[in-house]
Amino acid sequence: MIEYIQGTLDDLTPTFATIEACGVGYQLIISLNTYSAIQGKKEIRLYTHEVIREDTHLLYGFSTKTERELFNLLISVSGIGGQTARMFLSAFTPMELANIIREENVRLLKSVKGIGPKAAQRIIVDLKDKIPLDTGMDTSHSTENDVSGMVAREVVEEAVAALTMLGFPPAPSQKIVLQIVKSSSSLPVEAIIKQALKML
Repeated sequence: MIEYIQGTLDDLTPTFATIEACGVGYQLIISLNTYSAIQGKKEIRLYTHEVIREDTHLLYGFSTKTERELFNLLISVSGIGGQTARMFLSAFTPMELANIIREENVRLLKSVKGIGPKAAQRIIVDLKDKIPLDTGMDTSHSTENDVSGMVAREVVEEAVAALTMLGFPPAPSQKIVLQIVKSSSSLPVEAIIKQALKML
């Protein structure tokens, strides 16, 4: 098992990070929380979770052990796979998600794509007593981007590309992203994607 990968951040999108370590490039699937935490850094360490099947070999990367622990708890719930777990960790910070589960907030859990009332209840029943009491880290960022002109288009394109990779149709994604950028033009791309996840 690979515990973590440490090296140079070679490429970064809201859904993937590529780390070069000892001459090998590792592509890791990441959440928006991890994207926000490592954005702008050169040397990084990501804690990993491997998925090895006959037809695929996937590496998930997390900026903290806490986020990885929540991911592992989520995928332990029947019917919750890695993609859905990443959606949860992109829509909410680990602290928010832990509190949502502890407070049995079915409505917020249902706001994640593909999660209905039964799945939300199952997550609560299975995980309420397993969430670590010390779960909590501030991953909020107030970075302001210049979204005028070319920068605005790049932000929109990056947000729509990330939502498409998460399984949402491009057209509705673009419509929502443009709506968010129009009303809050100073938001960084990860914040735009988080808002879009709750509106799609």
